[in-house]
Amino acid sequence: MKFVSAIIKPFKLDEVREALSNLGVQGITVTEVKGFGRQKGHTELYRGAEYVVDFLPKVKIEIAIQDDLLDQVIEAIEKSASTGKIGDGKIFVFNLEQVYRIRTGETGVEAL
Repeated sequence: MKFVSAIIKPFKLDEVREALSNLGVQGITVTEVKGFGRQKGHTELYRGAEYVVDFLPKVKIEIAIQDDLLDQVIEAIEKSASTGKIGDGKIFVFNLEQVYRIRTGETGVEAL
């Protein structure tokens, strides 16, 4: 099993969710986060004063999947989250040792 964590632009969330649903991914967790990478924030003008926004709003998506879905999930996230501009985000993949479903007590792939 794999745990996929993706950081994307907020306005791309619906496209990514739809692409993952089409693959049969049954559940995702979404968190609103802030951060910066190579784009290093930007400046904004507010009431005539210029200020620097260091941390940009992003969305973090977390998905637990079976190993055989990994390549499809990564491709779906890349295609649906891409704008071709700086700040599109990153995808992280971790090995997932065990999953437990609290309600039923199921473990492993059955718990996904």
